[in-house]
This record gives sequence, structure tokens and C-alpha cells, in this order.
Amino acid sequence: MQEQILILDFGSQFTQLIARRLREMNVYCEIHPFNKIPTLTPEIKGVILSGSPHSVRQENPLNPSLENIKGKLPLLGICYGAQLLAHFYGGEVGKSNSREYGRANLSFVEDNNPLFKGISNESQVWMSHADTILKVPENYNIIASTHDVKVAGFAVTGEQTWGIQFHPEVYHSTEGAALLQNFVKGICGCKGTWTSDSFIDTTVAELKQKLGNDKVVLGLSGGVDSSVAAVLLHKAIGANLHCIFVDNGLLRKNEFENVLDSYKHMGLNVKGVNAKQRFYDALKDVSDPEAKRKAIGKAFVDVFDDESKTITDAKWLGQGTIYPDVIESLSVNGPSATIKSHHNVGGLPDYMKLSVVEPLRSLFKDEVRRVGRALGIDASLIGRHPFPGPGLAIRILGDITAEKVELLQNVDAIFIDGLKSAGLYDTVWQAGAILLPIQSVGVMGDERTYEKVVALRAVSSTDGMTADWCHLPYEFLAKVSNDIINKVKGVNRVVYDISSKPPATIEWE
Repeated sequence: MQEQILILDFGSQFTQLIARRLREMNVYCEIHPFNKIPTLTPEIKGVILSGSPHSVRQENPLNPSLENIKGKLPLLGICYGAQLLAHFYGGEVGKSNSREYGRANLSFVEDNNPLFKGISNESQVWMSHADTILKVPENYNIIASTHDVKVAGFAVTGEQTWGIQFHPEVYHSTEGAALLQNFVKGICGCKGTWTSDSFIDTTVAELKQKLGNDKVVLGLSGGVDSSVAAVLLHKAIGANLHCIFVDNGLLRKNEFENVLDSYKHMGLNVKGVNAKQRFYDALKDVSDPEAKRKAIGKAFVDVFDDESKTITDAKWLGQGTIYPDVIESLSVNGPSATIKSHHNVGGLPDYMKLSVVEPLRSLFKDEVRRVGRALGIDASLIGRHPFPGPGLAIRILGDITAEKVELLQNVDAIFIDGLKSAGLYDTVWQAGAILLPIQSVGVMGDERTYEKVVALRAVSSTDGMTADWCHLPYEFLAKVSNDIINKVKGVNRVVYDISSKPPATIEWE
């Protein structure tokens, strides 16, 4: 079994970054809500407690039982995690008297402590907390301080337990990666053997054992995730994999035909299904974003259910679910804090008699791409931008009609083709156009117009969990805007979205 680090999530915006840093060291890790601690198997070599927007001093604080972890496994508390380890074990946490946000520098480091091995004095760290540790319990030793924070780090005597009040996972902590490596490799003893090749070998072997001679129906989207999932499944079960590519009427311009053509060269058994009208009917008069997602999800399931019945003895539904989908669909505070639902997360309705198999459920997007390259999948497919499962439905604000879809397809094609022609496509993580539910006054020739507004969106990211807007050249944006207004009837204004995630999301719905 694969060695791993368990990360308990207390709701920090940085939790997924801890996982990213560990994965970069070829160390496998999983994020679980603090209140859903999994069974501690021998493969778990250590535990990390994340930060949190909450306070240990609040009424009903987030305080899980660590009796099977603390003192028994290497344990590292980060920010809230450190305050938890101090406050609930005999120390004292209070409201900070000084600003403890942003950059700070270590003024004291006990460099003979294994957690701080090689970490230099005056090393820059990133603080982000309103509370501070005022006093540590009797058997705790202070091993790091900043100029303003006395207890920046502590170690527990007689245990492999540490706490730090700064965030080593963010890039602003210049030696944060070294500290995390000290913990996971030096203290926990992880060997760092989790690579693309090892993932492929392990996953294919597990799929063979799990699926045996069963048949699997897989919904292809033409994107990276479902394509990599398909190739992994094909390596495991060969002709027992039956792929379905559904035209839901919400794809990009000419995408149905182009994607079917690209799969011909991959040796996959793919059937194309035209289900446009079925999806348009399901979306008729639906404007709420969450209602759209659920309607599309149900329609997909119904299509797959119908198609699976034409395949004798199909028992599994394969999906390209990846880790950010899983993380965003879970919450440490219950369903009310879920960012959005995903059409491929959360199980199947009772009437659909298929079990779900998700080969990529543990991977971030960039890891999926590395696995795809290792599998020899064509670079043009691996390099494709992510495209949302609900398609253009969540890029059309308001209700969906075939006419709106066609308009947005034409706008989107000009934007994406323009990025490729300008050599900008590969510098962008994800791009697309959004049709806004407003009209604006314009002038074309000598005539006044009152037509639709579209927004262009292009972001840079590593895994989609956080993103920044791309600083595309003004000359490029001017040309694309001009082309859209001149070539797409019904649009007279183009705007560019300069919002980052967070606080915005990549998609508008």
C-alpha cells in the first residue's frame, strides 16, 4: 500500500496548498474534514492539522479527539492546528495585540530541532491569524519566534508533535517547503515514491482487481480528465470499456465532431450520442445556477442509464472526477458551506443500477496531465484547457436557449482561436466567454443598436483551487473584441473579467 500523510482540514483557504506541496515532493497525502477522521492504517505515516478561519476560543470550537494520533504518530499543527495543540492541552491562546498577517521573519530558530533543520535565522514566513499562543503547556518547548510572535513554533517533549503559527505551504514562506520536507521525509520517514509511473502501475493493478471481467460505461467529455481516465481503464480492461460521448448541446463550436475524430486514433471504443434536445428540455426556463447543474447532472445520468442498457451486463459507470471536485463538494461545516455541486460527485440515483469507478479521484489537475503524458496521450489533448461539466450552460447567465448557445459558441470560438493564433493558449490555464443577461446601447454605422454584452475570462492556475486573471496584451484583447462585435450578430459590447479566485470563482455560475 502507498505510504501517505493525513491532512485534517479545519476550513483554511490554504489547506489544499499543503497537499500540493507534499505532492510536489512525491509524497501522497489526503485531505479529510477534521470531524471525519478516517481509520488510521499503517500506511499513514503522519498527520497535519490545517489552519482555520475559526478560533479555539469561540463557543463550540473545532476540537476533534486526537487520542489515536497525538503521541502515537508524527503530528504537525499549522496556525489553528498549533493553537488547538496549545489551548486544549494546558496552554493559553488569546486575541493578538499586534497585527499578525502577512510577511514576518524568524528571529529565533532552534536549528537542532528536526523540524527546523536547515531553516535559517531571519527566514521569511507568512502569518495569517487573529489569535496568538500566549503560553505553551508545561511539556512544550518554544523552538521558533519572530520579532513580534514569541511562540512561532513549539515541540512537545517526549512526543513527535510540533506546532507552528505561520503557514509554510504558501510561497511567501521562503523556506516553507524545506520545513514541510523535514516533517514528511525526515520525521515521518516518507520515501517520496509517489510518481506518475507508480500511480499508473498501482491504479491499473487495482482496476484489474476491482473490475475483473466486468463492463464499464464511461462518459467522455473530450477533456483531459475523462480522456486520461479512459486510457487507464482501457489498459486495465481493454474491450470491456465502452465510452460514450454525449452532445448535450452545450459544447464548444464543432466540438462533438472534432472530439470524436480525435478519439479514433486512441484505440478507444467510443459511441457518439446526440442528446441536445433532451438537455434543452431539461433546462427550459431554468435560471438558477445550482438548479442548472442539477438538471444537467440528472440528464447526463439518464442518458448514460439509457445507453448502458444497450450494453449487455454493464456494471460500472466510469468518471473523470478529480480531487478538486471532491474537495469543493465536501465541507468541514456540512453541506451549507459547499461552494457548488458537481455533476460527477456524490453518487448515483437508486434507479441507475451501476456502481461508480473513478480512477483519478485522488489527483489534482496538473497531476492528471503528468499521468497523461506518461501514458503517451497526444500533447494537444493533454494541453486542452479545462471545460466545465455543465458546459456553456453556466456561461450563459439566465435561462438557456439554442439561440443563446449558438451565439456564445461563435464568440467563444473567436476568443479561443485567437489565443491559439497569438501563441497565448498555452500560457493560460482556462479561458472562455460568458453571455451576460443585459443589453447595451451601441452604434454600428449610422444606426443605434441595443444588443448583448459578453465577458471574456482567462485565468492562470496550477490546479483550479485558486486562480488569478491573466494579463493578456491590450492589442490582443482589442483585436478579439473587434472580431467578436463585427462577426457575431447580436453582440455590441465586450468586457474582460479581472477577478481572482478567491473571492470570485473561475466560472460565473
